[in-house]
Amino acid sequence: MEEKVILVNESDEQIGLMEKIEAHEKALLHRAFSVFVYNDKNEIMIQQRAHSKYHSPGLWANTCCSHQREGESNVDAGKRRLMEEMGFQTDLKEVTSFIYKAPFDNGLSEHEYDYILTGHYNDEPKVNPDEVADWKWMSVEEIKKDMANQPEKYTAWFKIIFDNYYKFIA
Repeated sequence: MEEKVILVNESDEQIGLMEKIEAHEKALLHRAFSVFVYNDKNEIMIQQRAHSKYHSPGLWANTCCSHQREGESNVDAGKRRLMEEMGFQTDLKEVTSFIYKAPFDNGLSEHEYDYILTGHYNDEPKVNPDEVADWKWMSVEEIKKDMANQPEKYTAWFKIIFDNYYKFIA
């Protein structure tokens, strides 16, 4: 099935639908979300993107992220993708949103109206190997330090969230 993203304006009003790869080729603004799941130790579950991903393969990112489908709420989309990528469900809440644009080496670009969602979970995920190469729990401080020392290991959006929206995830 062809996956479409929701094209939006800077007020997050839907202005159309487009096939995901085309939106990334044209760098058009579209709706997205980034999920951060914490455990009782206040560590974040992060994932290493599968090496087969068409952009940012093998890079570390937040617990999961993707795009809402037409008519799907941000929280419902986050729960769906959390199950598809990480193999578990948990309650999520929306904490903030922001717009960013990040070009990639392969000529594609992310230009997203991104919603940050947070949740809580303590068990191990049952990762989908088509989506996730690895995962681990890390404290916010550990991530921030590692990101400063090895920024090339992290996705563009994850670095942007840590640089600009730290107070919403700390």
